[in-house]
Order: sequence, then C-alpha cells, then structure tokens
Amino acid sequence: MSPAPIALSCGEPAGIGPELAEAAWQLLGDEVPFFWIGDPAHLPGTVPRVVVTDPAVALRAAKDGLPVLHLPFDGPRTPGVPQPNQAIGVIDAIERGVSLVAQGKASALCTLPIHKQALQDGAGFGFPGHTEFLAHLAGSDEVVMMLASDQLRVVPATIHIPLAEVPAALTPALLEARIRITHAALIQQFHIAAPRLAVAGLNPHAGEGGKIGGEEIEVITPVLDRLRAQGMQIAGPLSADTMFHAAARAGYDAAICMYHDQALIPIKTLDFDRGVNVTLGLPFIRTSPDHGTAFDIAGTGQANPTSTVEALRMAWRMAGGTA
Repeated sequence: MSPAPIALSCGEPAGIGPELAEAAWQLLGDEVPFFWIGDPAHLPGTVPRVVVTDPAVALRAAKDGLPVLHLPFDGPRTPGVPQPNQAIGVIDAIERGVSLVAQGKASALCTLPIHKQALQDGAGFGFPGHTEFLAHLAGSDEVVMMLASDQLRVVPATIHIPLAEVPAALTPALLEARIRITHAALIQQFHIAAPRLAVAGLNPHAGEGGKIGGEEIEVITPVLDRLRAQGMQIAGPLSADTMFHAAARAGYDAAICMYHDQALIPIKTLDFDRGVNVTLGLPFIRTSPDHGTAFDIAGTGQANPTSTVEALRMAWRMAGGTA
C-alpha cells in the first residue's frame, strides 16, 4: 500500500517557494505524490493545479496537476517584498502540515523556506527558525539537524554559534544526545539496521594526542567509548581532513561533526544542489531544501528546484515510498 502523500508547506510567499512547488510537480508528477499548502493565487501559474480539500485525493490529483490544499492569505504575492500581514498564513501552513502528519493524512512534511524577520515583524514569531517551531509543535525536547544527499549525511553537533564558543558548548551531554538521536533516526527513518557512525575531532589531526588541543581526550573519546560499550558502531574521533574522500565515506552511514562548517563544507562541495535538510528527533519525517527564500530572484523563473525535488524524494523514501 502506498504511503499517504507528502505535505509541502508554502513558506514565504515573497520568496521562490511558489515557483519551486510548481517546478517540483513538473519534474515529479505523481512519482512522488505531494500537495502544496497555501493560497493558489500565489502560484505563478506555469503548471496546471488541482485544488483539493482532502489530502487523500492528492494521490490521484497529482496525475493532472499540482495538488493544492487551499489556505487563504491576506493579499496577493509580491515577489521579493515580504508582506507582514501574510506572516500568519505562513505560520498556519506549517501548523496545518504538522497536524495532517500527526493525523496520518500526510506521510511526511516538507517545508519551503521561510523568512524569520518577516514572521517576527508580522506575527511576533518567537522561534529562531523552522526547526525550533516544529519541535515546539511536536513537543520534542531536542532535535538534530542533518544535511543529507546520496553521497553523504552529516550532523553538526553545534550549529549557529561563533567558532570561539564551540569548545565550551561541546559538552559530553550535548555530544551524546546528538549521536543517540542520529543513531535512532538512521534505524527508524533511514531503515539502516546497524548504523555506522564516524565522529570528527574538534582540533586539527583530532588533537594529535593532546598536542593540538585536549577536547578529543577530555570530551569526545569518553562519550564514544561509552556508546561503543553499548553496542554502537562508532569510529573516532577522526581527523576531519581525512573523513570525506570517497573511500572514507564508504565506511560510514553518517558523520558527526563538531561545528557548522566542518559538516556543511564537505556536503556542499560534494553535492551543492542536492543537499537536503532533515530534522531528526521529531515524531514525524521532516525535510526541507537546503537554501533560503532567494528574494533577489523571486518571480523571475530562475529558481533551481533540485534541492526541493530531492527533499520530496528523500521524504518519500523515508516514508516507505519508492522514488
């Protein structure tokens, strides 16, 4: 039996989201059934669309056009210029997607990019971003960001903080939580029975036995030893400069890195357009294209839909579909 279709939230109307939704349907058709949650008046109109009231209908409707679950917004789309009065609609689309996944009417949630400043200005949005809002809606205590493609999966242990603050933020409890959530998600959502993890060191050459920093000895190794004793397959701490060539990548299913750029530079170098943002630790599947609203090209037809297409495909595979 085929999974339920994927819910695709509209994101910021003034960005490239509406164009990406149409381009994704044009490339995928009913290969990956999804429905877009938003105001149909915001779509560019380059492809046929089918307004649906029940997500179940999207499985059939996707053969004929982009299935749209109508969510009215206040006013028209203005490419490149966010309208504060539309912030409530953007938030409602996310909440509707989460609700439909929770009800089993959607198999996963794929989110198009939002603009945090527009949400704060127009609706007093009190969350740093999409991920934290989704965790709040789901009641999840802790979530993990993964960037994934067919070539590599990476998880940064620390994310959007200054590099100078990483050593203090990198506590044993934080690192252990990141690893445990990643390990569980690889089993439950990526269907890998016995995940293999590679964990980077913080310092050059993984500290070189304490000569170039002590975090590997004092923080990272004790955590890895404890988890290995519990049966996890973990290599590390490894020198990050030797972890990402082809032969090394063949030896693990995901890499845990210590800070943002250590994780994101390799995947963006290897597979820039096809990287997908996956949120681990939620009680449902959530993917997103790995880029922003791109106000500078919104409405011009120049948006590249590759990451959105890959995000939908990955969500569909994780849900048990084939694509």
